[in-house]
Amino acid sequence: MWLPSYATSAERLPRIFVVSFAVAVLLFLIAPLFIIVPLSFSRDPFFTLPVQEYSLRWYADFFGNARWMNAITNSAITAVLTTILATALGTLAALGISRPDFPARRWIMALLISPMIVPVVIVAVGSYLFFGQFGLTNTRTGLVLAHTALATPFVVITVSATLSTYDTNLTRAASSLGASPLSTFFRVTLPSILPGVVSGGIFAFAISFDEVVVALFMTAAEQRTLPVQMFSGIRDQINPTIMAAATLLLVLSILLFVALALLTRQQPTVRA
Repeated sequence: MWLPSYATSAERLPRIFVVSFAVAVLLFLIAPLFIIVPLSFSRDPFFTLPVQEYSLRWYADFFGNARWMNAITNSAITAVLTTILATALGTLAALGISRPDFPARRWIMALLISPMIVPVVIVAVGSYLFFGQFGLTNTRTGLVLAHTALATPFVVITVSATLSTYDTNLTRAASSLGASPLSTFFRVTLPSILPGVVSGGIFAFAISFDEVVVALFMTAAEQRTLPVQMFSGIRDQINPTIMAAATLLLVLSILLFVALALLTRQQPTVRA
């Protein structure tokens, strides 16, 4: 319970006020996101509220349109590849930085998380100029590498937070029993930090799937991701199909958030 049963009225009122204020602020922030849901079910070809007639017309147009299907396929492939790379690189970086004898830890950590601080437009321009020298612009490979640079800092932070509570005596015990470093990692360290690794992977997937600025610089017409297709649709011709796509993205975000919340409740296990 958020307050004990024996709390007085004077103790309850401030807490009720704080909770009510927090709920009001939360609703103020997320309410605009949910306006798109009824609009995606509207039959009208314009954005009008209240909705006069409900229909699945725009969802049928979304799933029946080759451009939208190609965009969502590109987004899924790019996000999966980015998740694999960012999770692997971010986990290795976090393991190295967590070592007490690691030199210049603070400077390297600041360098790793810099893509989170630098405006994404600067990252997009830098990625375009850098990868252009290797002929990787307008390719999925270049987009995956650019998204990996954006997503890796989130993996580093989540895995580092998990490693801060990791008992290094487990590693020493495994080594003293004759386990190789590779076996120790996969049988002892990885199971203990797995919630942080998976959480970082979820963040990496969400960032890549939803990113639009870097994708605008790095993709050609055949590599358009779903956010880029939505942006192009708004720029060229406003179509309620965009609302259907936005609703699907909202559902995906909620599912990822639920998965992350469930993951944080699980206790890691270590195999003997």
